[in-house]
Amino acid sequence: MSAVAFDVSAVRARFSALDRDLVFFDGPGGSQVPDSVIDAIAGYLRESNANTSGPYETSKRTEAMLADARLAAAGFLGCGAHEVIFGPNMSSLNFNLTRALARELREGDEVVVTRLDHDANVSPWLELQHDLGIVVRFAEIDEECRIDLGHLGSLLSERTRVVAFPWAANSVGTLTDAERVCAIAREAGALSWVDAVHYAPHGPIDVAAIGADVLICSPYKYYGPHLGLAFGREELLARLRPYKVRPAPTEPLGARFETGTLPHELIAGFAACVDYLDSVGYDAIVPWERELGERFLAGISDRIRLHGVPTMDGRVSTFCFQVEGLSPRVAAERLGEQGLAVWWGDYYAVETMKHLGLGEEGAVRAGLLHYNTPGEVDRLLAALDAL
Repeated sequence: MSAVAFDVSAVRARFSALDRDLVFFDGPGGSQVPDSVIDAIAGYLRESNANTSGPYETSKRTEAMLADARLAAAGFLGCGAHEVIFGPNMSSLNFNLTRALARELREGDEVVVTRLDHDANVSPWLELQHDLGIVVRFAEIDEECRIDLGHLGSLLSERTRVVAFPWAANSVGTLTDAERVCAIAREAGALSWVDAVHYAPHGPIDVAAIGADVLICSPYKYYGPHLGLAFGREELLARLRPYKVRPAPTEPLGARFETGTLPHELIAGFAACVDYLDSVGYDAIVPWERELGERFLAGISDRIRLHGVPTMDGRVSTFCFQVEGLSPRVAAERLGEQGLAVWWGDYYAVETMKHLGLGEEGAVRAGLLHYNTPGEVDRLLAALDAL
């Protein structure tokens, strides 16, 4: 019997996508979507589909929807609605924002990234190193794939302009003390640039509480549509000059960094996904996912080599592992044949895989979300034992 009071059956009833034999452990690559989000997307296209700035009903409905979605995003992120930026995905937003910041960077300026990062928070800076001659420095991680904060601190200097880091690792599930890293950056006079893509499904975000300057995430990882969402601190956004066409809107402030027509129907779906998360609550999600993670960790056999933190302390319920005697690809394919959706590869965590001594084939990854059940975890454990 579960030690956590959580009605997972009621949650699953809200997801038509879960009504099948396939078990979804692929949340780190993208979660399933509740029916309310699908309905919001379809409803917008049926009832409000238009571009903005038109003197007619559907255009005005679209403008009202966008304003409401910015308020929903502000509540989700803990910021002002004018500090919200929508985009096609996290990677595109990050390239866009880093290019705007690059107008202020000079040769020899330094950016610190980590070996724990998804490449979407590394390559934008490496490209600026190529283009401008800035210096990108890597903070190391320890044997359990935690960021070495002492090493990170030692990399900071008067030339450090940005500290970019992940709140949670999409590869091995490690959690980072985001508030502490933001404080380390601030004390050095640098910007904190937070990748919250993998953290967002697993815990609440409050950019003011952690002291972030920029934070980027992806709603399709937390029960929404394929979309990117970013926060930028007001003073920073006001200072930066974005790359955009001349007639594009300049208000609200965050809209200055949105290029082209927004995906209105997806933003309508995003607002519905925030409503869904509010209705369930992270106070319920966090302990349930911890219980599922503890069940998985307690049940893995000696044939499973886990990478990262060995307990649920300091991690989320995402597990990176190898199966003795099988390549990651073969293990994932055999699990897929049994109706268990897991991933294999490097998941764009290039530096983490280098640290672990793994090649492009990487490792198997299973990610548990709050719609997963103890029975599904047991099914995965039994399948792993039988491989």
